[in-house]
Amino acid sequence: MDKNIYLSIIVPAYKEEERIHLILDAIIAYMKGVDFEIEVIIVVDGSPDKTAEAALAYKNKMPHLRVIDRKENRGKGYTVKEGVLAATGKYILFADADNSTPVEQVDKLLQYINKYDVVIGSRYANGGKLARPQPLHRVLGSRFLNIFIQILAVGGIKDTQCGFKLFERKAAEKIFKRQTFERFSFDIEILAIARKLDYKVKEAGITWYDNPHSTVNPIKDGLRMIQDSWTVRKNIITGRYR
Repeated sequence: MDKNIYLSIIVPAYKEEERIHLILDAIIAYMKGVDFEIEVIIVVDGSPDKTAEAALAYKNKMPHLRVIDRKENRGKGYTVKEGVLAATGKYILFADADNSTPVEQVDKLLQYINKYDVVIGSRYANGGKLARPQPLHRVLGSRFLNIFIQILAVGGIKDTQCGFKLFERKAAEKIFKRQTFERFSFDIEILAIARKLDYKVKEAGITWYDNPHSTVNPIKDGLRMIQDSWTVRKNIITGRYR
């Protein structure tokens, strides 16, 4: 652990050559207004484009920028895990490369981190909102899916899928070392593991901007998340996360 680093920001990236600047420019702007050191780790998930080169172009603008350019595609879950376990900060945030949750909103999470081990950005907690209204069928589908996720895996959490989550360092190490999902539903698993390890989890309301380039299929991916939530439940019952 680098005692000088207060916050590590992990950014998983796949085919983000044209958009990685969104999060990096936002972090640079945020850094100008804080008095603590920030480490940024871009983890490239076997991307076929020049995402790594685009990120490395910021090397002279960020004193603590690292780019992990893995050539094999393993999925977002594996990529976030790799970045978190490489981080050296006191607190560790992972955020999406498109800056769909503006990075400065980490302040909304940091205000709770002294009382909670895990603080997650939430579109549906008090103070949370969608910057642009979504079609009714997507809103209803998301809420319906969350009911199943709560019943099967992580009761009481209204928004498991927002890609903006903050961890105290020691908690992050214990949680992510137990993570088994490499791809889509890893968020559900890490929250279930946190609960299983008796860590305190807080949802903090954030403003989220819809990504028009999202490849999420509401039906196909929704069904997969229900299946994965059931797998998480079985893992809890069989003691896999001990």
